[in-house]
Amino acid sequence: MNGIVFAGTPKIAADVLMSLITSDVPIAGVLTRPDAPVGRRKVLTPSPVAEVAREAGLPLLKASKLDQEVTEAVRRLKPDLGVVVAYGALLPEAALQAPRHGWVNLHYSELPKYRGASPVQHAILNGERTTAATIFQLEKGMDSGPIHAARTYEIPELTSAGRVLEDLTTLGGRMLLDLLPGLLEGTASPVPQAGEPSLAPKLTRDDAFIDPTAAAPQVADRINATIPEPGAWTLNGEARVKLGVARTFHGRPGGEPGQVSLLPSDRHSGDQVVVMSTGDGAGVVLTEVQPAGKQMMPAADWLRGQQDRVRLGGQR
Repeated sequence: MNGIVFAGTPKIAADVLMSLITSDVPIAGVLTRPDAPVGRRKVLTPSPVAEVAREAGLPLLKASKLDQEVTEAVRRLKPDLGVVVAYGALLPEAALQAPRHGWVNLHYSELPKYRGASPVQHAILNGERTTAATIFQLEKGMDSGPIHAARTYEIPELTSAGRVLEDLTTLGGRMLLDLLPGLLEGTASPVPQAGEPSLAPKLTRDDAFIDPTAAAPQVADRINATIPEPGAWTLNGEARVKLGVARTFHGRPGGEPGQVSLLPSDRHSGDQVVVMSTGDGAGVVLTEVQPAGKQMMPAADWLRGQQDRVRLGGQR
């Protein structure tokens, strides 16, 4: 048995790869995207998956797509199975057939819902309170293959998309380890997806703009869905500010949409919370704010530093 070829790029993929390594899963090789510019100085930096593979001494391929040359390199590894976690490119038919038992993918939704690049972000954006980690057999269509296993996950309040991705990665990594014996032997029997598909394309900077004239639940969901990427943001006058995770305020704070106030907590804790009024007469509790050129700080500290009454939002 030659084991698996692993394809992935970001930290969540690196976490799954590390769990496979520490569980002594045989790994024939690793595929990741090429080094990318990072930071203000745009320094070319290996992906998190590349770093894990290098430290483990695993054969490493760097490619932005699986063309004929890369596919041949994968074939030479003679893998029994391919595993994909957030690689960042579709696999063509020839590449899908390279491992003996094909490829499986860890996806972050209850398929066929939210096929695409940003399933967790869209689930939170749409007010979903549950999602899932799903392992399915890759085929030519986008996230359309039959399902080996799925586990439901309840989305906590006051939680970012980034945190949900981390939790689903842990859950999915455990699922993968449980499934691997059957997958490597070719005895697994996935079942076809059932239900109406929906798509989850990558979110843009415009998607992450927070408009306080919307209703409180939608405002809180948009904030949490767009953290850490593209990053929830709005305007304080003409200055751009980024926002940390938020939740709906259970009360009527008064004020125009976007007005920010320090109010007694709605959780009967005796504390005070920073509340941004919303278009439905309700509000959202802001936990952190990052003014332009500064670090993220507690929302109460930021508000105390403002000289005038604060009203967020406005025209982009």
